[in-house]
Amino acid sequence: MKRRTLDLLFSIGGLGLTVLLLVAGIVLTSNANFANDYVRDQLGAQHISFKPADQLTDEEKKADCLVEYAGQRLTTGKQAECYANEFIGLHLTSIAGGKTYADLGEPQTELRAKVEQATKTNDPALADLQKQLAEVSGQRDTVFKGETLRGLLLTSYGFSEFGRKAGQAALVTFVGAGLLLLLSIAGLVHAFRTPATEAFAAPERAKDRATA
Repeated sequence: MKRRTLDLLFSIGGLGLTVLLLVAGIVLTSNANFANDYVRDQLGAQHISFKPADQLTDEEKKADCLVEYAGQRLTTGKQAECYANEFIGLHLTSIAGGKTYADLGEPQTELRAKVEQATKTNDPALADLQKQLAEVSGQRDTVFKGETLRGLLLTSYGFSEFGRKAGQAALVTFVGAGLLLLLSIAGLVHAFRTPATEAFAAPERAKDRATA
């Protein structure tokens, strides 16, 4: 095979790969922009703001991100992660000794049964049992709302991470496309500078006869 032919084949192939990488980079960039815009719009619609720095408790100040985002509107995935884990997560641990919504289900059911039985028997402890049930029910309702919001915020954070990684992948494809383009151009320049009769990896005698 002639050296010029080989150079042209590699160069044209490189240009084809360059186009494919550019298309992939554009698609990844579009996906990254969609993810970022979607997360920003959805979080912004909730009108959630971080507490101002002068209103943070000592426990809240231990979270660096709560101090960093103090007073800001929640609009990004990283902010959503911070608010979910460091703010909501912190306050959930102070409710019912850190028990979850599922954990509180059993004591709530037991208290309901006791209240029902006390009602039937006119038990003097009925009022106290009703108070305990109301307290547990209130705690469970609060924990449910907190866990739900926390889960939604973390979902937004996860979606934003997909967008961030798509942006990184797009950058890599653009860099790869740039390198392939330069190599392809260099191959074309070399092809047209190479004599048309020069063979690739030809024995010395064959080369000498070809150039004679």
